[in-house]
Amino acid sequence: MTQSVPIRRARPRVLAAFCGVGGDTAGYLAAGFHVTGVDLAPQPRYVGDAFHQGDAIEFIRVHGAEFDFIHAGPPCQFDCTLTAGTNAAKRSGYPDLLEPTRAALEATGRPYVIEQPPGRASKRMRVDVTLCGEMFGLAVLRHRNFELGHWTAPKPAHRPHRGRVAGMRHGVWYEGPYFQVYGEGGGKGTVAEWQQAMGIDWTEVRKEIAEAIPPAYGQWLGTRFLSTLTGKAAA
Repeated sequence: MTQSVPIRRARPRVLAAFCGVGGDTAGYLAAGFHVTGVDLAPQPRYVGDAFHQGDAIEFIRVHGAEFDFIHAGPPCQFDCTLTAGTNAAKRSGYPDLLEPTRAALEATGRPYVIEQPPGRASKRMRVDVTLCGEMFGLAVLRHRNFELGHWTAPKPAHRPHRGRVAGMRHGVWYEGPYFQVYGEGGGKGTVAEWQQAMGIDWTEVRKEIAEAIPPAYGQWLGTRFLSTLTGKAAA
Protein backbone atom coordinates (compact mmCIF):
# COMPACT_ATOMS: atom_id res chain seq x y z
CA MET A 1 0.00 0.00 0.00
CA THR A 2 1.26 3.49 -0.83
CA GLN A 3 0.33 6.60 1.10
CA SER A 4 0.55 9.88 -0.81
CA VAL A 5 0.25 13.56 -0.10
CA PRO A 6 0.10 16.01 -3.05
CA ILE A 7 3.38 17.81 -3.72
CA ARG A 8 3.41 21.60 -3.42
CA ARG A 9 5.51 22.95 -6.29
CA ALA A 10 6.58 26.26 -4.72
CA ARG A 11 9.72 24.81 -3.08
CA PRO A 12 12.58 22.72 -4.50
CA ARG A 13 11.75 19.05 -4.08
CA VAL A 14 13.83 16.51 -2.19
CA LEU A 15 13.27 12.77 -2.21
CA ALA A 16 14.41 11.23 1.09
CA ALA A 17 14.93 7.54 0.31
CA PHE A 18 15.02 5.08 3.24
CA CYS A 19 13.66 8.03 5.23
CA GLY A 20 12.83 6.42 8.58
CA VAL A 21 11.35 8.94 10.96
CA GLY A 22 12.96 11.79 9.05
CA GLY A 23 16.10 13.12 10.73
CA ASP A 24 17.58 14.27 7.42
CA THR A 25 14.10 15.36 6.28
CA ALA A 26 13.73 17.84 9.13
CA GLY A 27 16.99 19.45 8.07
CA TYR A 28 15.93 19.78 4.44
CA LEU A 29 12.63 21.30 5.57
CA ALA A 30 14.55 23.87 7.61
CA ALA A 31 16.66 24.66 4.52
CA GLY A 32 13.50 25.44 2.53
CA PHE A 33 12.71 22.24 0.61
CA HIS A 34 9.53 20.25 0.09
CA VAL A 35 10.45 16.72 1.18
CA THR A 36 8.90 13.42 0.16
CA GLY A 37 9.97 10.36 2.12
CA VAL A 38 9.90 6.73 1.03
CA ASP A 39 10.50 3.74 3.27
CA LEU A 40 9.65 0.05 3.21
CA ALA A 41 8.19 0.25 6.73
CA PRO A 42 5.25 2.43 7.77
CA GLN A 43 6.45 5.68 9.37
CA PRO A 44 3.51 7.20 11.27
CA ARG A 45 5.76 9.83 12.85
CA TYR A 46 7.53 10.83 9.64
CA VAL A 47 8.03 14.60 9.71
CA GLY A 48 8.08 15.42 5.97
CA ASP A 49 5.52 16.84 3.56
CA ALA A 50 4.65 13.55 1.83
CA PHE A 51 5.29 9.86 2.47
CA HIS A 52 5.20 6.75 0.28
CA GLN A 53 5.48 3.29 1.79
CA GLY A 54 7.35 0.98 -0.53
CA ASP A 55 10.72 -0.13 -1.87
CA ALA A 56 13.02 2.91 -1.90
CA ILE A 57 15.25 1.75 -4.75
CA GLU A 58 12.28 0.98 -6.99
CA PHE A 59 10.74 4.36 -6.11
CA ILE A 60 13.99 6.08 -7.12
CA ARG A 61 13.99 4.22 -10.43
CA VAL A 62 10.42 5.18 -11.24
CA HIS A 63 10.07 8.64 -9.69
CA GLY A 64 13.56 9.90 -8.85
CA ALA A 65 13.85 12.11 -11.94
CA GLU A 66 10.79 14.06 -10.78
CA PHE A 67 12.76 15.56 -7.87
CA ASP A 68 15.38 18.30 -7.73
CA PHE A 69 17.60 16.43 -5.26
CA ILE A 70 17.73 12.95 -3.70
CA HIS A 71 19.07 11.95 -0.29
CA ALA A 72 19.56 8.19 0.10
CA GLY A 73 20.64 6.52 3.33
CA PRO A 74 20.36 2.78 2.64
CA PRO A 75 20.50 0.52 5.72
CA CYS A 76 24.08 -0.45 6.45
CA GLN A 77 23.77 -3.86 8.17
CA PHE A 78 25.55 -5.58 5.26
CA ASP A 79 28.66 -3.50 5.92
CA CYS A 80 28.48 -2.66 9.64
CA THR A 81 30.69 -3.95 12.46
CA LEU A 82 27.95 -6.36 13.60
CA THR A 83 28.51 -8.39 10.41
CA ALA A 84 32.31 -8.18 10.34
CA GLY A 85 35.01 -10.65 11.34
CA THR A 86 33.64 -13.72 13.12
CA ASN A 87 30.11 -12.41 12.53
CA ALA A 88 30.58 -12.27 8.75
CA ALA A 89 28.14 -15.15 8.24
CA LYS A 90 25.34 -12.85 9.37
CA ARG A 91 25.82 -10.73 6.23
CA SER A 92 23.83 -13.27 4.24
CA GLY A 93 20.73 -12.12 6.09
CA TYR A 94 21.08 -8.56 4.81
CA PRO A 95 21.05 -7.35 1.20
CA ASP A 96 23.84 -5.18 -0.17
CA LEU A 97 21.89 -2.01 -0.91
CA LEU A 98 24.74 0.40 -1.61
CA GLU A 99 25.50 -0.52 -5.22
CA PRO A 100 21.85 -0.90 -6.33
CA THR A 101 21.03 2.44 -4.69
CA ARG A 102 23.87 4.21 -6.50
CA ALA A 103 22.87 2.65 -9.82
CA ALA A 104 19.28 3.81 -9.38
CA LEU A 105 20.42 7.32 -8.42
CA GLU A 106 22.75 7.59 -11.41
CA ALA A 107 19.97 6.54 -13.76
CA THR A 108 17.86 9.53 -12.67
CA GLY A 109 20.50 12.06 -13.72
CA ARG A 110 19.55 14.15 -10.68
CA PRO A 111 21.93 15.53 -8.01
CA TYR A 112 22.05 13.20 -5.04
CA VAL A 113 23.80 12.29 -1.82
CA ILE A 114 24.45 8.82 -0.41
CA GLU A 115 24.79 8.69 3.37
CA GLN A 116 26.60 5.95 5.30
CA PRO A 117 28.30 5.58 8.70
CA PRO A 118 32.04 4.95 8.81
CA GLY A 119 32.86 1.33 8.09
CA ARG A 120 33.17 -1.06 5.18
CA ALA A 121 30.46 0.73 3.19
CA SER A 122 32.46 3.95 3.25
CA LYS A 123 35.37 2.07 1.67
CA ARG A 124 33.09 1.27 -1.26
CA MET A 125 31.99 4.86 -1.82
CA ARG A 126 33.63 8.18 -2.53
CA VAL A 127 33.69 10.14 0.73
CA ASP A 128 33.18 13.74 -0.36
CA VAL A 129 31.96 15.08 2.99
CA THR A 130 32.11 13.84 6.58
CA LEU A 131 29.84 15.44 9.17
CA CYS A 132 30.07 15.18 12.95
CA GLY A 133 27.80 16.48 15.70
CA GLU A 134 30.62 18.57 17.13
CA MET A 135 30.51 20.71 13.98
CA PHE A 136 27.01 21.78 14.99
CA GLY A 137 27.40 21.99 18.76
CA LEU A 138 25.43 18.78 19.33
CA ALA A 139 25.79 16.42 22.25
CA VAL A 140 26.34 13.49 19.90
CA LEU A 141 29.26 12.68 17.58
CA ARG A 142 27.32 10.62 15.02
CA HIS A 143 29.91 10.61 12.22
CA ARG A 144 28.40 10.18 8.77
CA ASN A 145 30.08 10.04 5.36
CA PHE A 146 28.44 11.37 2.21
CA GLU A 147 29.05 10.73 -1.47
CA LEU A 148 27.82 13.63 -3.63
CA GLY A 149 26.55 12.83 -7.10
CA HIS A 150 26.35 15.49 -9.86
CA TRP A 151 27.17 18.36 -7.50
CA THR A 152 29.96 19.40 -5.14
CA ALA A 153 30.30 21.02 -1.74
CA PRO A 154 33.29 22.19 0.30
CA LYS A 155 34.61 19.63 2.74
CA PRO A 156 34.18 21.08 6.26
CA ALA A 157 36.96 20.84 8.83
CA HIS A 158 36.46 18.12 11.42
CA ARG A 159 36.54 19.84 14.81
CA PRO A 160 38.39 18.16 17.71
CA HIS A 161 36.13 16.31 20.12
CA ARG A 162 35.75 17.89 23.55
CA GLY A 163 35.73 14.76 25.68
CA ARG A 164 34.32 11.29 26.10
CA VAL A 165 30.91 9.79 25.47
CA ALA A 166 28.76 9.64 28.61
CA GLY A 167 27.47 6.25 29.70
CA MET A 168 27.77 3.18 31.88
CA ARG A 169 31.03 1.25 31.66
CA HIS A 170 31.40 -1.88 33.82
CA GLY A 171 28.90 -0.60 36.36
CA VAL A 172 30.37 2.91 36.52
CA TRP A 173 28.69 5.99 35.02
CA TYR A 174 31.09 8.28 33.18
CA GLU A 175 30.27 11.90 32.45
CA GLY A 176 30.95 13.42 29.07
CA PRO A 177 29.68 16.03 26.63
CA TYR A 178 28.31 13.40 24.21
CA PHE A 179 25.77 10.59 24.25
CA GLN A 180 25.98 7.39 22.24
CA VAL A 181 22.66 7.02 20.45
CA TYR A 182 22.20 3.39 19.45
CA GLY A 183 20.49 0.21 20.60
CA GLU A 184 17.85 0.29 23.30
CA GLY A 185 19.61 2.91 25.38
CA GLY A 186 20.62 0.89 28.45
CA GLY A 187 23.24 2.98 30.27
CA LYS A 188 23.40 5.44 27.38
CA GLY A 189 21.13 8.27 28.49
CA THR A 190 17.42 8.99 28.69
CA VAL A 191 15.08 9.50 25.77
CA ALA A 192 14.99 13.22 26.55
CA GLU A 193 18.80 13.35 26.49
CA TRP A 194 18.85 11.53 23.15
CA GLN A 195 16.26 13.93 21.72
CA GLN A 196 18.24 16.98 22.80
CA ALA A 197 21.55 15.50 21.65
CA MET A 198 20.22 14.70 18.17
CA GLY A 199 17.89 17.68 17.72
CA ILE A 200 14.90 15.35 17.25
CA ASP A 201 11.77 16.15 19.25
CA TRP A 202 8.89 14.63 17.23
CA THR A 203 9.38 11.01 18.34
CA GLU A 204 10.08 9.35 21.69
CA VAL A 205 10.80 5.94 20.17
CA ARG A 206 14.43 5.03 20.84
CA LYS A 207 14.78 2.87 17.72
CA GLU A 208 13.56 5.69 15.50
CA ILE A 209 15.96 8.18 17.08
CA ALA A 210 18.84 5.70 16.91
CA GLU A 211 18.33 5.07 13.19
CA ALA A 212 18.17 8.78 12.29
CA ILE A 213 20.82 11.38 11.58
CA PRO A 214 20.70 14.82 13.21
CA PRO A 215 18.56 17.29 11.23
CA ALA A 216 21.55 19.66 11.27
CA TYR A 217 23.25 17.39 8.72
CA GLY A 218 20.37 17.59 6.28
CA GLN A 219 20.15 21.35 6.72
CA TRP A 220 23.88 21.71 6.01
CA LEU A 221 23.64 19.59 2.86
CA GLY A 222 20.46 21.30 1.68
CA THR A 223 21.87 24.78 2.20
CA ARG A 224 25.05 23.89 0.31
CA PHE A 225 23.05 22.42 -2.56
CA LEU A 226 20.85 25.52 -2.80
CA SER A 227 23.99 27.64 -2.98
CA THR A 228 25.07 25.72 -6.09
CA LEU A 229 21.76 26.57 -7.73
CA THR A 230 22.17 30.24 -6.83
CA GLY A 231 25.66 30.21 -8.27
CA LYS A 232 24.45 28.70 -11.55
CA ALA A 233 21.65 31.25 -11.76
CA ALA A 234 24.12 34.09 -11.22
CA ALA A 235 26.43 32.68 -13.88
